[in-house]
Amino acid sequence: MTSALKTDVLIVGAGPVGLTLGMILAQRGVAVTILETRHRGEPPNVKCNHVSARSMEILRRLGVANAARNAGLPEDYANDIAYRTSMTGKAITRIPIPCRRDRFTATGGPDTDWPTAEPPHRINQLFLEPILFEHAVAMPGLTVLNRTEYLSHAETTDGVEISARNIDSGEQTTISARYLAGCDGGRSQVRRDIGAKLVGDAVVQRVQSTYIRSPQLLGLMNDAPAWASFSLNPRRSGNVYAIDGRETWLVHNYLRDDEPDFDSVDRDWSIREILGVGPDFSYEVLSNEDWFGRRLVADSFHKGRVFICGDAAHLWVPYAGYGMNAGIADAECLGWLLAANVSGWGKSGMLDAYAAERQPITEQVSVFAMNHAHAMAKERKVVPVDIEDDTPAGAAARETLGRKIYNLNVQQYCCGGLNFGYYYDRSPIISYDGAAQPAYSMADFTPSTVPGCRTPHIWLGDKRSLYDAMGPDYTLLRFDPARDASAFLAAAAARGIPIQLLDVVPGDEGCGPYAEAFVLSRPDRHVAWRGDACPATPDTLLDTITGTAAAVN
Repeated sequence: MTSALKTDVLIVGAGPVGLTLGMILAQRGVAVTILETRHRGEPPNVKCNHVSARSMEILRRLGVANAARNAGLPEDYANDIAYRTSMTGKAITRIPIPCRRDRFTATGGPDTDWPTAEPPHRINQLFLEPILFEHAVAMPGLTVLNRTEYLSHAETTDGVEISARNIDSGEQTTISARYLAGCDGGRSQVRRDIGAKLVGDAVVQRVQSTYIRSPQLLGLMNDAPAWASFSLNPRRSGNVYAIDGRETWLVHNYLRDDEPDFDSVDRDWSIREILGVGPDFSYEVLSNEDWFGRRLVADSFHKGRVFICGDAAHLWVPYAGYGMNAGIADAECLGWLLAANVSGWGKSGMLDAYAAERQPITEQVSVFAMNHAHAMAKERKVVPVDIEDDTPAGAAARETLGRKIYNLNVQQYCCGGLNFGYYYDRSPIISYDGAAQPAYSMADFTPSTVPGCRTPHIWLGDKRSLYDAMGPDYTLLRFDPARDASAFLAAAAARGIPIQLLDVVPGDEGCGPYAEAFVLSRPDRHVAWRGDACPATPDTLLDTITGTAAAVN
């Protein structure tokens, strides 16, 4: 038996990326259907452990940030990154990260004073995804079809016909959609169906991962618990993530160059060496996963009316926590573009911006992550043989290695550059003015109003976040109320383009990098245009930001 459904956008995959994309679309009045092969409530893999500040900003706009922030580790559990000779061994160094309770009040550390109303949050996907799911299915216009697999698609003149099948009943469904988005992971069938290929480095590192339960482990540590505990000793190097802050842990064991495959390494022995425990220590294995760290980016992010996001579009070693978070950024970019097109004010040329913006960024970030993985692998190879010794030489070895490890890793765990520094420099829907966007690194960035950069965040005089005061679509920020914007806004209204005017009254810290009278910010908080006066001929700028000029060209 075959049934038929109709929707504006069909999304394949109800992980964090697919759910975020669905919520962004539904919030904008777009009808969304998401296909997911798992049962409702079936837990995800225990893998993603970090929600970046930019992702938390997106969740804030979706109304789910508070629920996400109040879940995960206990509120007083330190989010620190500890480096030890083993998890229960001697301290080497420590990167302080505020616990959830202190996240908005802590100052002075490397992971504080973020220029945002939503700093990062450490939470495993095991806890995050159910929160996103329940929030999503409660939104009008969003439907999740669990136990349903995507089979194939065919483009029509005005949409996409998708074939799907209920895994339990075998019933097939034909779904008519205006657009299709593949958020179906690294083995994406949607990616294969549009002929896109992953290109890059197939193997950067190999990791043996084991999810365990051990209530006694917390009490065996020689210093304060940490969210992430890295073990560095001559026998074995790995790291352990606290999942619930009480009894569940995720252990990563990094294979060495001379270890030919996963089976060549004794899993139990490695876990005990990483934890620093003897044969009398007991733990329960909840799940195993062996995986390759890669640096792969799809050679195409869309074909016609079909797009790919997240792991379907890029895979890399999860340094700086930017696997899932890059996918959520993809979802934000694609979501507002699709919604603008479905609503009618966005033109077909607008959709070309998705690949033009996201593909170069994922290439850049993947290189950051790969280079960091290589640097850490180098350090694991040369751990001093006396690192565990209770001698002056052992203490000196730990101090020397600690300085190197801290300086290398603080940039990935306090990665302001990757959060706030990246920019879009080749978008068809941004009005560039010839100024160069400031360079950024994994850790460092310069806030800027150069078109393509993130709209700089400031606090307003009424104590609100600038982002909270901005509209859901384009916002024209005006820093001089004497400057006239009426003709520009009237021209936009006549074309149905939603632009909200916001007269900015800065707080005590001032305007920050804002020097122009006007800055036009996009829904995803990137600068589309800036100037000291609105354009004398508004249609030129309006054509650019709606993709009209690109569609004509």
